[in-house]
Amino acid sequence: MSNINNPFTSAFGLNYPIIMAPMFLVSNENMVKEAIRCGIMGTFPTLNYRKNEELEKVLKNLQEFKEANPQFKGSYGVNIIVQKSNPKVESHLKLCVKYKVPFYITSLGNPKQVIEQAKTYGAKVYSDVTNVEHAKKADSVGCDGFIAVGQGAGGHAGPYPLSVLIPSLKKNFPNKPIIAAGGIAHGSSILSMLSLGGAGCSIGTRFIASTEATVSDDYKNAIVEYDMKDIVLTDKISGTPCTIINTPYAKKVGYKQNWFERLLSNNSTTKKYFKMLVQLRGMKKFEQALKPGTYKTLWCAGQSVELIDEIKSTEEIINQLVFEMDAGKQTLDLQFV
Repeated sequence: MSNINNPFTSAFGLNYPIIMAPMFLVSNENMVKEAIRCGIMGTFPTLNYRKNEELEKVLKNLQEFKEANPQFKGSYGVNIIVQKSNPKVESHLKLCVKYKVPFYITSLGNPKQVIEQAKTYGAKVYSDVTNVEHAKKADSVGCDGFIAVGQGAGGHAGPYPLSVLIPSLKKNFPNKPIIAAGGIAHGSSILSMLSLGGAGCSIGTRFIASTEATVSDDYKNAIVEYDMKDIVLTDKISGTPCTIINTPYAKKVGYKQNWFERLLSNNSTTKKYFKMLVQLRGMKKFEQALKPGTYKTLWCAGQSVELIDEIKSTEEIINQLVFEMDAGKQTLDLQFV
């Protein structure tokens, strides 16, 4: 398939309008390098690295890899949780600025600090949004684009279908690139998001079932074996509704905070610190779930598990997505002859 040129791909010199989404405890350096090599945007959450020296090593390696391989047309970026309950925001941002990360995705809070720092050296910042109100706030502090998180997304999914959310954002922000996120695991879906006015797609769940993902085989096999009906929302893990696979252990843990947890989550005095505690516990639960043979199977995934039938290499997944985009385009061309 020919390269796709639009405001998103041209800003980073990408071949294809695809982001390998940042996935907590899943995304890793090798996956991002493969994304760069294959001409797409590879990202990871900075919170995947608790120690600053670990994050610094990865950022240094990616910068050197990109500079040493100008023939590869992909790029890389980070996801920073800008919520006040994230104690690593400032130290992680400082390191990202030091190594001149070209692309940022901000989530769950005010992106102003990230935007101000990124603009000092020309990096781009896209903000996760689930509605027009969120988008207006991010736009007011100068974000460069939006990640429109819709129904079916893995992690913190939005409530609205992308078929409505994308055109709505496009109507209100006609000059902002909009990346579609949620339920996308096939090239024809990418094509449909482009037709709605999107500038690209962020794809996460499909890459969990990749050979480079450093998660247990049980998790990868679950991505292949479960269906969209098996994806449920829980606020027990992070305090914010998050999509997980409805495993027997997930049913045992439950999906809703109890009345006392809700009270602490909403109280202005305890809110920040209780959220930090909930998120810390949730991170540890997810870490335990990644270990082989554990019965504590809390696995994050989106509804696109419905479309995933096998574990492949990252390169094979990207090539398949591109092939499917091309096949879908040819089908449309035939229909409009």
